[in-house]
Amino acid sequence: MRPIRPEGILFLALAGLAAALRFPALAARPMHADEAIHADKFGSLLEGGGYAYDPSEYHGPTLYYLTLLPAWLQGRGRYVEIDEATLRAVPAALGTALVAAHLGTRAFLGLSGAAAAALLAAISPAMVYYGRYYIHEVPLVAFGFGALLAACGYLRRPGAGWALLAGGCAGLMLATKETAPLALGSLVAALAATGLAPPRPGEAAPPRPLPGRILRDALLALLAATVVSLLLFSSFLGRPGGVVDAVRAYGFYLERATAASWHIHPWHYYLGLLSWFPAWGTPVWTEGLILALAVVGGASGWVGWAVPGLDPRVLRFLGLYTLLLLVVYSAIPYKTPWCLLGFLHGMILLAGAGAVVLVRSARRRATRALVGVLLAAAAAHLGWQSYSGSFPFAADPRNPYVYAHTGTDVFAVVERLEDLARAHPAGPAMPLQVVSGENLWPLPWYLRGFTRVEWWTGVSEEARSAPVVVITPDMEPALVRKLYDLPPPGERELYVGIFDRVVELRPGLELRGYAAGGLWEDYRRGEPAPPAPAPPEASR
Repeated sequence: MRPIRPEGILFLALAGLAAALRFPALAARPMHADEAIHADKFGSLLEGGGYAYDPSEYHGPTLYYLTLLPAWLQGRGRYVEIDEATLRAVPAALGTALVAAHLGTRAFLGLSGAAAAALLAAISPAMVYYGRYYIHEVPLVAFGFGALLAACGYLRRPGAGWALLAGGCAGLMLATKETAPLALGSLVAALAATGLAPPRPGEAAPPRPLPGRILRDALLALLAATVVSLLLFSSFLGRPGGVVDAVRAYGFYLERATAASWHIHPWHYYLGLLSWFPAWGTPVWTEGLILALAVVGGASGWVGWAVPGLDPRVLRFLGLYTLLLLVVYSAIPYKTPWCLLGFLHGMILLAGAGAVVLVRSARRRATRALVGVLLAAAAAHLGWQSYSGSFPFAADPRNPYVYAHTGTDVFAVVERLEDLARAHPAGPAMPLQVVSGENLWPLPWYLRGFTRVEWWTGVSEEARSAPVVVITPDMEPALVRKLYDLPPPGERELYVGIFDRVVELRPGLELRGYAAGGLWEDYRRGEPAPPAPAPPEASR
């Protein structure tokens, strides 16, 4: 058996650091509404319902198919059996693998630049925070990195193998999220501009394949992307209509990208999140180190700073790709913070080169040591932000990456409902009505263990009231009328508030709960409820 080479050990250690920030306490943060919706979609696939692509509401299937692996490894075949850790282990594992994969950048960043980029990817607060999120962004970035590595390899040594790899990764990107064409378009444009540009003074002429070979490689990449994405969108040919829906999805995305909504933000929104996000009582939130080093690394590809290990032509390609992607995302009015991961990772690759340039440009040993100390201190601050953002401030609005997030009150809501179910003869089959015109996700995720939940958009005066009702305040007058005004005297049942304080599903969205008086008394006494009698048909 061959011993592991020192560089292999280095990148394993960096991957270990990434894992240490991504895997612990995956279930501690409340589920975001988007996470819960994706979990519900995965539950259908897990229970044998297959995958049916919905172009108007959901993203591509790769995240769901990948989640089958941890679910199967744990022997879980039902939706109610999976938990947050099962789901979030997928982006955590992909984020860790992404860090290790920076070993592949040695050919154009050198060992030092590749290690610096891997370190920044491991400790970037945004990369860590969303690396613990059950959404499609980290898989999109991971597959995009594969396409980037293949494109860089093609620039250095054109060949069919790189084209097929790039196409396969592009197909995975397309089957992950509708924003994939933004990254792929930026990649192709940057690749074409770099490949067609003449070498700069002092640079060796790159290999230039014949036009016919370029066309062949482009067709191979297109074929690989098409085959991979069609297989996934069609549920491995089981649902051919998914292919048509995959095309229709871009119409929905374009409509949503420009429609008025509270997701509309100014062009500098992403740069503001990364550069400076002041919040009282929290760490200083900034990824300014990455931004500054990325500028240095990108500039080094143009100004002729000769640094061993750094390929200036590839740096120009990475710089163009990152800038194009940043401009495109910034120009789209509809913005959500996790979308910044794509160009942030491009910045991280450039920042790895920038760190090497800064250290090598210091001629004196003392100056070089000072630069190293400053970089290490700034990196430590990034690591502290990553820990703080993913643990103490994981659901705190003062965290720049917390966006429309569920508050920790949801745990108190679910705990009280479970306590009431234990006091009810039917247990988890206790009837429960949830009444609201608001979007109450991720509440359906947290109530997945209750088998008789009714979801209403308004109070029904004809339907029988469940022993427990959860409502939003705007529905309370209608509930009071149903419980106390409509029933004749002697037929009114007292309902008691079940929360002893104000609870919110997320900031500004209050929940109120009421339980029938008899059930509430049983709960307060703490006595286990007697089992419900079996229905006549079950007793025969």
